[in-house]
Amino acid sequence: MKITIGQLNPLIGDLAGNITRIEQLLATEAASADLLVLPELYLTGYPPHGLLGKRWFQREVDTGLTRLQALSARYPETGILLGAPTPIALGVDRPCPWYNSALFFAGGKLLGTHNKSYLPPYPSFNEAAYFQPGSSSSIVNFKGKRLGIMIGEDLWLSSSASEAELLPSPLLTALAAECDLIITLAALPFFAAGNDQLYRFGAACARRFRKPFLLVNQVGANEELVFKGESLFFNAEGTPLLVAPSFREAVILVDSEATPPPQLPSRPSVSRAVYEALVLGIRDYARKTGFTKAALGLSGGIDSAVVCCLAAAALGPEKVLAVSMPSPYTSPASIMEARILAENLGVGFQEIPITPLLQAYLHALTPYLGSKKEAGDTTEENLQARIRANILMALSNKYGYLVLGAGNKSELMVGYCTLNGVDMIGGLGVLSDVPKTMVYELAAEINQEHEVIPVATIKKPPSAELRPDQTDTDTLPPYPVLDPILAQYLDQNRTREEIIAQGFASETVTWVLQTVHRTAYKRRQAAPGLRVTTNPLGAAPRLPVVGKTKF
Repeated sequence: MKITIGQLNPLIGDLAGNITRIEQLLATEAASADLLVLPELYLTGYPPHGLLGKRWFQREVDTGLTRLQALSARYPETGILLGAPTPIALGVDRPCPWYNSALFFAGGKLLGTHNKSYLPPYPSFNEAAYFQPGSSSSIVNFKGKRLGIMIGEDLWLSSSASEAELLPSPLLTALAAECDLIITLAALPFFAAGNDQLYRFGAACARRFRKPFLLVNQVGANEELVFKGESLFFNAEGTPLLVAPSFREAVILVDSEATPPPQLPSRPSVSRAVYEALVLGIRDYARKTGFTKAALGLSGGIDSAVVCCLAAAALGPEKVLAVSMPSPYTSPASIMEARILAENLGVGFQEIPITPLLQAYLHALTPYLGSKKEAGDTTEENLQARIRANILMALSNKYGYLVLGAGNKSELMVGYCTLNGVDMIGGLGVLSDVPKTMVYELAAEINQEHEVIPVATIKKPPSAELRPDQTDTDTLPPYPVLDPILAQYLDQNRTREEIIAQGFASETVTWVLQTVHRTAYKRRQAAPGLRVTTNPLGAAPRLPVVGKTKF
């Protein structure tokens, strides 16, 4: 069977535009195929969230399904398999529950429907809030083949979703016994630790069940979620017939009976995958929210340097403005390194000193704050961060820039950031799910072929430069210590005692855990951030802003 894999990037809510893409494929790349396969909820884009509760959206879906059936009649030789929400009560002009469905059209008829059984409750795409579960898998007889159809998380046991190795679900096991080919529609987000997870799972399923295994995954970024694509097709021996490109659209014709190709394109390393995910995340967030250019504060530090490089790659250097905003505590070296980076990238560069603004603030506030700084007082430090934020937002208002934040995950998780300051404001937090140690890996990835980020920026001790001779370790544990503690507590759900047993100092662990909880209110007010390391297929309990914790 010849199958066209449509690894596409649908626009949420643009049902007419998404169907037009199908029509174009049927007239061109998919014209010689027996079957065209598209991702989970392709019709609406994924995840549609609260749109599913709008009556006008239900009417759009009804119209879209009618149009798909007519399109299938126009191209009777090619089956169409795609994901779409289907209302449980068709034709009712009021909000109603939905199924997350896979629909198989051929010759103008709906030949088969599979309604997703396991509805993930994960916060980023809480399907359980909008859909009703289906009860069984579906097999469609088409052109002499029994096609077993599944959707996303139905493939594995729900309890294993966050494990390193996924385990086939009973639903998949039962389906595989009855079909000739397993086809899965998916919209599975990327995260660094799961870079190879689906590949290993698909190959293992094909070998275990002795059936060809096809997974077509959505690509693109929607809000904080980034979808990798990398659709997969394995023969019954578990040998890959296709590994689609990562982080870009692909329309590829494959033959289920073909011999394996002599060589498939190499798949990206973890650090490269994170880099590409962030670039795609910036590009799609800007495009899908209507921005064409971006601005950021370029401090001369490694975080803003990496964000500037990612933005230039995502939007083009001519669409990026880097703003240096030196204060009395900014070193001349930082200003020079920021300028060198901007020149290396070819992005726009402006220097707007904030010293006069800071002095004006301090003069105006002296009657209310006092003329002397108290020990440990960060008021003057935070003023600098907020002044910089105001400058960037003013440029955004005047010229239409998307402001990109550069606060990293390590700092945000322990509140080493200024509420309403330059590291938290803007339209998108680029590094808010990237630990500081991984920021250095991204810098190495960027400088792999030649020096883009000045080496001095990478090698110098991290500093906010908000007071004389300041370094991050004045306040924080060293990042190679902080990051593993955060990972064990937040991602692996280990207790204080278990983390200390790994060899970390008791007082350091206690401080980190207490600070994570104490600063939850800051993260609640941060800009939306791209998720690239936190597992979106696992539990992500929300930490309360108020309450009492014991360590």
